[in-house]
Amino acid sequence: MAALTPPRTEAEARAIQQALRPQVDTTGPGPQRPATVAGLDVAYAKDDRTLAAAVVLLDFATHEVLAESTATGVPAFDYIPGLFAFRELPALLTALSRLPATPDLLVVDGHGLAHPHRFGLACHLGVLTGLPVFGVGKTRLIGTATEPGPERGACSDLVDNGEVVGRVLRTRPAVKPVYVSVGHRIDLDTACAHTLALTPRYRLPETTRAADQACRRALAAG
Repeated sequence: MAALTPPRTEAEARAIQQALRPQVDTTGPGPQRPATVAGLDVAYAKDDRTLAAAVVLLDFATHEVLAESTATGVPAFDYIPGLFAFRELPALLTALSRLPATPDLLVVDGHGLAHPHRFGLACHLGVLTGLPVFGVGKTRLIGTATEPGPERGACSDLVDNGEVVGRVLRTRPAVKPVYVSVGHRIDLDTACAHTLALTPRYRLPETTRAADQACRRALAAG
């Protein structure tokens, strides 16, 4: 796993993005039958000065929680649009390193290619760890898409400047869709198939739900 030295300036952060972006593998195909999958999420204190990152390891088939790890700290970078990943990556990498086993697949609460610089958190995390990663966002960050049909599994391409950067995917019938995008070492079709496998009951993947709960518990515990 590559080490991360937080940038000191906006210019330095953008230079890091530009240097790492060509390393992103968007063709995968990624693990077709992963044994384990990890969800990653970050929660912030009300004053935005403290954060807690969580990584929760699940059995891919049963969604049973196998292990979880957390890391608390302060945001590693200022809030600058397009550079948000730099705030969270150090804590997420620390939490990931504390897991007792390496996941076959990572799912982040956020975006990958569906990002203004085509290098969202899922891409950045994938390049640094070398692991297959994709993002499932609750809201659209960029791009346009037609509304998918009301049935579970309905989808439409998310397009930005003529490029398909993700997919709008309905995970529950007649419920607001999610936004799936490739991070690293996986293709979009596989990422969407895995998203549906991870959403048997709710709109958001079980990975995201478990990680959200874990980081909120860690934040509350101080």
